[in-house]
Amino acid sequence: MNVENAKSQMRKGMLEYCVLLLLKNEPAYANDIMSKLKEAELIVVEGTLYPLLNRLKRDGLLSYRWQESTQGPPRKYYTLTPEGLTWLQGLDAAWTELESTVHRLKSDQVDLSQLL
Repeated sequence: MNVENAKSQMRKGMLEYCVLLLLKNEPAYANDIMSKLKEAELIVVEGTLYPLLNRLKRDGLLSYRWQESTQGPPRKYYTLTPEGLTWLQGLDAAWTELESTVHRLKSDQVDLSQLL
């Protein structure tokens, strides 16, 4: 069993939620999203982010607009739709419940570092 594989799967599971959180307050283009995720130590590659953005757009959770750039070609800025905001609120509730459950389970357990 590989801990790195488990961490990777946990990150993938959280990626949609994190992207929607980043877009909650302001539109952003893919490179900005990727930079903010990396700053938060949630490493993402283009091959993961772009398909996710396309799926969220196709599902009606995101929309985008093209904006001219002073540094190259126009950029696609993503923003939450009203449906995306509703979905994010549901994910927020699910996260709060999951976080509470994990915290409760961890607090009921023996400190694993003492067993090693």
